Amino acid sequence: MIPSAEPTPPRGRDWPVWAIPGLLTLAVTLAGIGHAQPWRDELATWSAASRPVPDLVRLAGTIDAATGPYYLVMHGWTALAGTSPTALRLPSALAMAGAAALTSRLGAQLVGPRAGLLAGLLLAVLPATSRYGQEARPYAPATLFAVLATLLLVGALRRPAWRRWAGYAVAVAALGLFHLIALTLLAAHALVVLLAAVRGRRAAGLEPLPDGSDLTRDASAPEDAPDTRAREAAPDTGARVDTLRAGPTGRGLFWRWLVALLPAAVLVAPLVLVARGQRGRQLDWVRLVRVDDLAALPGALAQSGVVGGLLVGLAALGAARLGRRALLPGAALVLPVLLLFAAGSAVPLWVTRYLTFTVPFACLLAGAALAGVRLAPALAVVTLAGLLGLPDQAALRRTHEWPRTAPVDYAGVARIVADQQQPGDAVVYSPRDSWLFPDLGLAYHLGARRPRDVLVVRDQRQRADLWAAECDRPAECLAGVDRVWLVVTGRRADPLAAVPGAKGDALRDAFTVRQVWPRPGLTVALLTR
Repeated sequence: MIPSAEPTPPRGRDWPVWAIPGLLTLAVTLAGIGHAQPWRDELATWSAASRPVPDLVRLAGTIDAATGPYYLVMHGWTALAGTSPTALRLPSALAMAGAAALTSRLGAQLVGPRAGLLAGLLLAVLPATSRYGQEARPYAPATLFAVLATLLLVGALRRPAWRRWAGYAVAVAALGLFHLIALTLLAAHALVVLLAAVRGRRAAGLEPLPDGSDLTRDASAPEDAPDTRAREAAPDTGARVDTLRAGPTGRGLFWRWLVALLPAAVLVAPLVLVARGQRGRQLDWVRLVRVDDLAALPGALAQSGVVGGLLVGLAALGAARLGRRALLPGAALVLPVLLLFAAGSAVPLWVTRYLTFTVPFACLLAGAALAGVRLAPALAVVTLAGLLGLPDQAALRRTHEWPRTAPVDYAGVARIVADQQQPGDAVVYSPRDSWLFPDLGLAYHLGARRPRDVLVVRDQRQRADLWAAECDRPAECLAGVDRVWLVVTGRRADPLAAVPGAKGDALRDAFTVRQVWPRPGLTVALLTR
């Protein structure tokens, strides 16, 4: 049995509905935000953001064009806040807090205040919220703009005005600039706009809630209940304007939406063209998607298998309970997944974290399910989700690597080198083109105190790349060096034997291993002549 409606807070007094989830999310994401050392993707962010703007533009022309706008924002941020782990991650924490607050606002508008509050609280306690709220990558800002764009779309469809469409246009443009894959959300927006234009807002599930009510009552009412009295009171002259059906302005609604997409198209199109040419190099580590990847998606998105299963179950109940009002959040959750899966079947694109922006919509549906019971048991379920995710919350604050059983200890290697190095020492990395970025890891933790990178002829900035270029004759470049710090990926009993090619030959011919320090994910050795 669905409980009766509760009064909707008067306008201006509903701030706890969004403020409480936003503040809780901020508190959770700030807890231990600097504990885990930056992982490989964050090292790429640091490397890019630390470059002058002209070099950033050159980098985008070589690799990572899709992330270029985020790097530009981080360039300005790090100039003010520095590059400590906390400073690098703080924008993401703020973005996730904003996403939780806006999720609550969206839930309150579509379903009711209680559903909005519960959706925001559920988002706050998910391990995924902490994971990407504590990562210096664009996924948290993309999540913020995905929810913001959807919220603004609801407002523009309910009360069409150019200023509302302008706000929506800005949000969609920002969404595309921060994360190209997140533009798959527009498929859900297109579906809702088309339905609203052709059949009216009620058919799209966007009719405003009756004053003073929550959808806890509306969900149990007949499909035509909201406008029954309006139809009975109005004379059947054909001249009245039915705000719940598409009238002469229905087609205009669709065209306004298309116009609102123009700024995003103009700004994002160049990024798409450049990024398309970089896909083979940028995503060479990604395989084609398989059907079993869909089964693993909830756990990967929630960053916890058990919490992901709970979220999917609640979201399914919420969708069934909402009826047509589930169309927008349901489509925003499902259509991006299906589109990326279809694309990932043809080209290597399936990376689950690319779909992080869909998580708030799952929480909104789950919040609708929880709103059907009393507040105390609903909060108990939210608390249970938080408790079930505690092991993953603790693990992600130790390392951001995945799987978390395979951390990479850049800081440990840096401490060993810093404690043992002598003037004139050199450093050599193998492999140089690894996505683990051992050279960036040492550079981040040691800065100017690191040994001379003796084999480099063009560094990352000079190459407009994330990898440096080494000399073709390693033996000549090593001439005059008596001590070499060798950093190789993986745990190696004999790190010198793991170096391939001419570089390995030059090192083995001239140096012997003096000492080896295995660290998680890396091995460092001191070589002497």
